[in-house]
Parts: sequence; C-alpha cells; structure tokens
Amino acid sequence: MGEDIEKPEKVEALNIDSKKVNHDYVKPSAHAVDKDSWQQVGVMLVTSFNCAYVLSFSNLMLVPLGWAWGISCLIMVGAFAFYANWLLADFHIIDDCRFIRYRDLMGYVFGRRLYYTTWILQFLTLLLGNMGFILLGGKALKEINLEFNSTSMRLQVFIVITGFVYFLFAYLVPTMSAMRNWLAPSAIFTITFEVTLLAILLKDGKRSEREKDYNIHGSKTDKIFNAFGAIAAILVCNTSGLLPEIQSTLRKPAVVNMRKALIMQFTIGLAIYYGVSIVGYWAYGSSVSAYIPSELSGPKWAKVLINSFAFLQSIVSQHVKGKSSNGVEKAWHWINIIVFSFLSIITTASAIRIIVNNARIYYFFADT
Repeated sequence: MGEDIEKPEKVEALNIDSKKVNHDYVKPSAHAVDKDSWQQVGVMLVTSFNCAYVLSFSNLMLVPLGWAWGISCLIMVGAFAFYANWLLADFHIIDDCRFIRYRDLMGYVFGRRLYYTTWILQFLTLLLGNMGFILLGGKALKEINLEFNSTSMRLQVFIVITGFVYFLFAYLVPTMSAMRNWLAPSAIFTITFEVTLLAILLKDGKRSEREKDYNIHGSKTDKIFNAFGAIAAILVCNTSGLLPEIQSTLRKPAVVNMRKALIMQFTIGLAIYYGVSIVGYWAYGSSVSAYIPSELSGPKWAKVLINSFAFLQSIVSQHVKGKSSNGVEKAWHWINIIVFSFLSIITTASAIRIIVNNARIYYFFADT
C-alpha cells in the first residue's frame, strides 16, 4: 500500500523560522509551487487589479490632485511601482536560497525583527484590502437592488451577503493555482463591466449641459494631506504586496516568468484602470462620486450589468490581492529607500487624518 502513495514534489526554500533551507516533502507554502505559466499569473494580475476598486479611483486619486499633478503622479508612481516589482522579482533567489514568502525575504536581508514586522504589515494590508472588497461588493449589491426597489435594504445586509459569498469562494478555491479555472470568467466580467462603464462615462462626459469643475477644493492643509492620500492610493492600486508568494507559483525560470507577468500587468492592466480613472474624472470633474455607478445616467440595464459583473469579478480579485551592485546603483537604491520611507510616513499621517475627519461625519452602521 505504501508504494501506491504518491509523494509530493520537494520544494527548496529558506524558512526563517527554522533558519535553514527546507528540503522536506512538506511544502512551506499553502499554494502550489512551480505549477503556473506566466500567462496565467499575468491574467490573474490584470483582472485582480482591474477590480471593483476602479469604480472609486477617480475620486480617490484625481480629485485631490487635479489634472496636472494627477496625471504626473499616475505616471511617476506607476513607473516606480513597476521598477520596484521588477527588482523584487530578482530577489526570488539570493545566494542559492529561494524565497517564496515576503517575510522570509525581509528576515533574511534585515533580520528576524523585520520578518515579524513584515508579517504583521502583510496581514493588515490583506485585512484592510479585503474589508474594502466586502464594502464595495455590498455597495454593488445595494445599487442593483435600488434599480428594482426604491426602498432598499440597509447596506449592512448586503455586506453580510458579500462576506458570506467571499467566504464560500475562499473555502472552495483555497489557492491561487486553483483559480486557473476562474480566470476566464473573471476576464470576461472585467472586460464587460469596464467597457460598458467607459461607454456610459464617455456619453455622460459629452453632455454639454453638464457643468464640470476640476478645481481642488478645501483648505491648504486639506489639499496637502488629501494629495498625499491620493499618492498612497495610486501606489496601492499598482502593487499587491504579495509578489514573492505569487512568484512561487510560477514555473521555472521564475524570475523571467514573473517579469513577463509584470509587463502584462503594467501595460494592459494599467492602461485599463488608469483609463477608467481618467475618463471618470473627465466626465464628472471634482464632484465625481466615490462609487461611480451611483452617478451614471443609465440605461438601467447597463447599471445593473456593471454592478453585477463588478461584484462577481471582485469575488475572484479579493482572493489574490540579490545581486551585487556598483556605487552608483547603491546610491540610487538608497535614494529610493529614503524618499519612499519619507513618503510612507506622510501618506500614513494623511490616511489617519482622513479617518479622523470621516469619523466626525459618519457613524456606526451608517447606511451609505
């Protein structure tokens, strides 16, 4: 009987907890390792980044910055995000040690303290990201209900429904590799709701009777903090925080294949969600809603379709989300570290300020 049991493939990867390379038959990752093609991962990245979040990007990223600074920041932050992910992909193997988890990589480079810090930050990022997905999913369901019933149920009911659906999908599709059968439907949902959305945005934007204001409103302090909050939103929309984990699922050569997937994400994927964000801001100006479908002129079937497919696509999206160098390269990398460390402090302060200000306006269990 023992001879009939198929042993899983060996995986060699550094595990910081044991401080050694793992050569055992027990895989140090919940995901299937070395199985996926770069095309599969590329499509997953494109569809996961073009999720329901794009329905709020115009308000989050362009309203606080305006046209000039907004477009400039979209380009610069997108370029730096691509560059950072391109470099990170090369850290998959260092000194013959393979890293399939972000925290192991950080622990190897900076020590055990940063290993645990990275684990906490990753967990919080995924927690907050998935909370956002649940809120957006609930909002989409509520908008669908409003099209058929003027006395809609409260948002909390739809949030509970969304949370249950997400839990069920995560239980039935536990790994990124297991999502391969869902990538085609996800791509169809993405293309359908975003093409429909763009068509309505273009129609609404061409309406001459609609007055559009592109000015940045608020006090000087509000403008500064809101601008940094917008930059943080642009950065978040361009990176997953899970690149080593995603890269571990790729077939060898993992570095080359990961970079091919990144090129797909930062060309096709970026063009789509940047395009929706820019057209949405152009159509409605600084008054653009934090959830664009609630502002669309119609027709009714299109609004239902956009919200339905955005909800269905978000079910899949929420499931994802060195070498030696010379002196000039080191100086360049240190500049990046210093600049983006400072930027992270400012954007964090901006986010806290926005939360505090919103707490004064909203209340628990608000139906918005």
